[in-house]
Amino acid sequence: MDTKQAYMSKPWLKHYPAGVPVNVDIPGISVPELIDRLTDKYTSKAALIFYGKKITYGRLRELIDRFATGLADHGVKRGDTVALYVLNCPQYVIAYFAALKLGAKVTPISPVYTSKEVKHQLEDSEARTVVCQDILYDNIEKAGVKLDRVILTSIGEYLPALKRWFGKSALYKAYGGMHVPSPEKIKEAGLLSFQDLIEKYPPEPPRVTIDPVKDIAVLPYTGGTTGLPKAAILTHRNMIALQAQVLSFWPLFEEGKEVSMAFLPFFHIYGQVVVMLGGLALGATLVLFTTPDIDDILWAIERYQASAFYGVPTMFEYLKEYEKTDRVNWKRLKLIVCGADTLHESTIDAWERRTGSKIFEGYGMTETTAVSHGSPVNRPKKGSFGVPIPGVKAAVVDHSGMDLVPVGEVGELILNGPNIMQGYWKRPEGTVEAFVEMEGEKWLRTGDLVSMDEEGYFHFFDRKRDLIKHKGYSVFARHVEEVLYQHPQIKAAGVVGVPDPKVGNLIKAYVVLESEARGKVSEEEIIEFCRKNLAHYKVPKIIEFRGELPKTDVGKVSRRELREEGEGS
Repeated sequence: MDTKQAYMSKPWLKHYPAGVPVNVDIPGISVPELIDRLTDKYTSKAALIFYGKKITYGRLRELIDRFATGLADHGVKRGDTVALYVLNCPQYVIAYFAALKLGAKVTPISPVYTSKEVKHQLEDSEARTVVCQDILYDNIEKAGVKLDRVILTSIGEYLPALKRWFGKSALYKAYGGMHVPSPEKIKEAGLLSFQDLIEKYPPEPPRVTIDPVKDIAVLPYTGGTTGLPKAAILTHRNMIALQAQVLSFWPLFEEGKEVSMAFLPFFHIYGQVVVMLGGLALGATLVLFTTPDIDDILWAIERYQASAFYGVPTMFEYLKEYEKTDRVNWKRLKLIVCGADTLHESTIDAWERRTGSKIFEGYGMTETTAVSHGSPVNRPKKGSFGVPIPGVKAAVVDHSGMDLVPVGEVGELILNGPNIMQGYWKRPEGTVEAFVEMEGEKWLRTGDLVSMDEEGYFHFFDRKRDLIKHKGYSVFARHVEEVLYQHPQIKAAGVVGVPDPKVGNLIKAYVVLESEARGKVSEEEIIEFCRKNLAHYKVPKIIEFRGELPKTDVGKVSRRELREEGEGS
């Protein structure tokens, strides 16, 4: 079999669970139509549970429609951009689907953004409406962007009475230095109240015709490999397609009967599309958490008999050692998924020993509407992030060109499917660079270095930008990190290349030791450990101990920030 045929024959299909289709039919509907169908069908079922406060599907529909009516009356219309600068809470869900119902597009803003980053996203997305958590308003004001309307909401609005004070105090602690605007400031700035709109307006939004293929649903911003973040253009069809693809690939769930933990941040594509939209599209109950408190989450898994748990590697890394993890019967859950970053094999092994359950890995990007690959439930493979989900085609090309590489060799992953973004918002040059044409079709260049084995399973090596060139060798930062994580006294690690005129890049490892090892384990000991477990050219030349490492907003170690530090030193 030639190289091209090796990919185009889709060898992964042999390992699909029985009943999983090769392709899926994509309903020709918009996201609001999908939500309307589910809210009509499961009127009395709990859609959201927020620290004990239950909101049924029927009530959620009413709140969405009331808020949409209020937005429309204040001038929000089809094609506008509505920014959501809100933590996980019922208001996020309400505002998200209300904006989409009017034909507007949503751009979610990370609550940890600085005012400079907020300013960039508001201006770049052309948002003139912001739904804002009251404790985050400082950054909106400091951004200095001209807006038509700012709608404030408080975390306490949907909390049970006994938890309002505790909820507010916890957030003020987490977002220290932020202040709720005074009544005088609210009046002076002409700020609107979320609850006032809900109470004032009837659930009678204008009927808006949405073209699922052409109309943009969401403008989520990616972290950006260089410079400021840019937005992926996701249409209603992209979002609907992804739901159909994922539900067909993991046919474990029964519509209207599932419960999912919703602690992953909704501003991130993983929490937004897989957890929030994916849960509601299934008629599931979402147990919402504003902050990912481990004790609260573990208690809720048992209290509400959760059937789905979606996490990131740092969560599983923590849980595998946490004393209260055994309070949950993990084997009872139908699906435990890890995404957003690479899950180290040492974590997988420790988790399986501790809980007797399996973690199913997935892969995706903002540009793929969150998912493109997943582990088959009947046959996961350790060290692999799985196989393409139904409707997705995948191949691996030379990372410096466009030639397909042989099976087993490392190159850049390219993808084709109905869940792939339309391009980058207002970045025509970036869009051209992101896509290549093959077989008369448009394929996304992911920037990720992977390989495909003979069975069609894909294995992650590194981001293309994180490849370290040392004395002519290619060194994958992830491989070095995997070895560092095997050291019993290393808690966290990040590896980057530091420019050096003699060798191209020196390999530098930033290491966080376990608390009891600090001051006792030396740089030389770490280097010697690496010498025993790595080829000579992969051994770090520089070790720097840290109390903590910079993280992205979903908990990944931020190699970009470490790299920038190294380049500046």
